[in-house]
Amino acid sequence: MKKILQRANERGHADHGWLNAHHSFSFASWYDAAKVHFGMLRVLNDDIVAPGEGFGSHPHNDMEIITIIFEGALEHKDNMGNGSVIKPGDVQVMSAGTGVMHSEFNPSKTERVNLFQLWIFPKEKGIKPHYDQKTFSTADRINKFQPVASGFKKDGALYIHQDALLSLSDIEKGKTISYNMAKAGNGAYIMVINGKVEVEGETLSRRDALGIYETESFTIKALEDSQLLVIDVPMN
Repeated sequence: MKKILQRANERGHADHGWLNAHHSFSFASWYDAAKVHFGMLRVLNDDIVAPGEGFGSHPHNDMEIITIIFEGALEHKDNMGNGSVIKPGDVQVMSAGTGVMHSEFNPSKTERVNLFQLWIFPKEKGIKPHYDQKTFSTADRINKFQPVASGFKKDGALYIHQDALLSLSDIEKGKTISYNMAKAGNGAYIMVINGKVEVEGETLSRRDALGIYETESFTIKALEDSQLLVIDVPMN
């Protein structure tokens, strides 16, 4: 088993006023040669968007883009004709493929929005762009892993074009759960959304992360009531 530990305060940070962003991996003007990607996981941005602000229309191609909302709401529009507002409990996926244009905007005049946006390299380039979103029940992730995006077409997860699996879990204090990699050779990047856990001898608090690879499984013990995101991706 190999591990890569990243504390919350070791992430890149950019405060643009309308956008307060923390980057787990090199992004925009922040570059760290040791933090470019974890296997096929290229981006994990922890964004806070101010009321009435957002990202204007911009392009993407050949990337699987997953957005998870924790606070507030985000309005999405794209050139495929999709327009929606995603809220806490919702997960959105967009396979950029041959190319898409989209915008993301906080429609509230008073409330900020906090989201994770992840980019995962696809297993094939040049696919037809695709969009989907779904609301997931928090009751289905208590002391277990709830698949929310997957390339394995399982358990109601949204489909992405990679042999990857994104799961959310709410673990009660004192509980221990085990995780098995979705595919041989995959690694897992464990992000603590809130709370405090112990993972294979490492204690992780809010927004700390641990990458684990060259193993088939690992265990997580909740030292407090905790919320986690596990990103299971091919390492090459």
